[in-house]
Amino acid sequence: MNAMTQDLLDQATIDERRARIVPRLQLILTPSQLKHKDEDLRPFETDGLAPYRRLPMVVALPATKAEVIAVLKACYAEDIPVVTRGAGTGLSGGAMPHEGGVLLSLTKMSAIKALDPVARVITVEPGIRNAAVTQAAAPYGLYYAPDPSSQIACSIGGNIAENSGGVHCLKYGLTVHNVMQATVITIEGEELSFGSQALDTEGFDLMAGLVGSEGMLAVVVEAKLKLLPTPTVTKVAMAAFDDLATAGRAVGEIVAAGIIPAGLEMMDKFSLQAAENFLNAGYPTWAEALLLCEVDGNEAEVAEHIADVSAVLTKAGAVEVKVARDDAERELFWKGRKNAFPAVGQMSPDYYCMDGTIPRGELPAVLKKIEDMQQKYGLRCANVFHAGDGNLHPLIMFDGNDAGEAERAAQYGSEILTTCVEHGGTITGEHGVGVEKIHEMCVQFPGAELQQFHDFKAAFDDKGLMNPGKAIPTLNRCAEFGHMHVHNGELPHPELERF
Repeated sequence: MNAMTQDLLDQATIDERRARIVPRLQLILTPSQLKHKDEDLRPFETDGLAPYRRLPMVVALPATKAEVIAVLKACYAEDIPVVTRGAGTGLSGGAMPHEGGVLLSLTKMSAIKALDPVARVITVEPGIRNAAVTQAAAPYGLYYAPDPSSQIACSIGGNIAENSGGVHCLKYGLTVHNVMQATVITIEGEELSFGSQALDTEGFDLMAGLVGSEGMLAVVVEAKLKLLPTPTVTKVAMAAFDDLATAGRAVGEIVAAGIIPAGLEMMDKFSLQAAENFLNAGYPTWAEALLLCEVDGNEAEVAEHIADVSAVLTKAGAVEVKVARDDAERELFWKGRKNAFPAVGQMSPDYYCMDGTIPRGELPAVLKKIEDMQQKYGLRCANVFHAGDGNLHPLIMFDGNDAGEAERAAQYGSEILTTCVEHGGTITGEHGVGVEKIHEMCVQFPGAELQQFHDFKAAFDDKGLMNPGKAIPTLNRCAEFGHMHVHNGELPHPELERF
């Protein structure tokens, strides 16, 4: 919840821009596809991170690739910024509109173009929901692996923009590992294709640059996704620990034993109690920490792996290990985990969800530091996260009506991210940088590397019109941030001029 430092455009400038672009867009889109009155713009002012909100100047809702191309060409000609929006479930302010720009909503582009069960490939438009892809593939015994908690609502286009993961990414990878090919449109209206259906592609891996680029390079209009066979058998073990650090060490023990779980999640006492009160998932409320470890495959593999997992967890210090009796109980265990965020939301007026990552071996130390920070900031923090890949999601609880608490929550979150970097991690795992973590980019990357990011963006967007002010900070902003934040007596980025 860092304060935005860029100046907003004055109303006269906004009105002048609107007067230039609306007539051009009216030649491309129907009246129902173009919104420019305040009452129609309000639903688009924020994404899933509500503290960041801004009214867009215009909202365009294209239904075809040709309309996307025409809209982008018009914006390029008139020097109008473009912010692309999927389902609006993002948690970093990445889809927050530009007050003097066009918000390009892709919700009308949600078709399945092709599904090849033999090749295990599905071709979709960007607005399709994540869960709808698996629903379409299910009759063929296939599914789409990335499963973020918002999968019933989030879009594939948004998943590509943020490189979304989910509880099963440890074994099956992030979005970048499951997108084979993408068709994109640049701000100039040029159509490009990244990747291929082959196992490897010659040249630079531009697909890896596109996925996770947060709408700063181009607009995805079509994607070919990899489908996987639905596992014949899936089992989950629930392990209860009487100590959070012990549970953190157990995560490394599982992977060190050569077991790659389909999912490996951790919840601390506060979050598991909240989830249990919310929907009676069968969690042991006495536990200080809970691990959910899922294995999948054929019957023989799963029987062997679940026995190995149970043995490793017991040896690692689990007080109790329970294997779900059947699919119904397994789904209940996971339902508790996936509903932990709304469950915690019932316990506090507001919460701030972080998204740092760390090496698995650093879990005990970092969890202890996060716990100790509670006293420093006078705020409670619950931990619910993807333990297998070290993707932390601390939930800092506060009252947004109390300005002091809101400010302390922002400072608490910033220190958590800085701590992640200090322990060899990163400031974001799957939520993206957006506007929320843009200051912390200055902590993780030196000025020369940030300049390379800007140069890469400029190769696709020479005018800087695609999602401006997001994800990549200017060096001036880093200098300002460094001046405000002193850590252990040292300023970050000593090579930058201080204001």
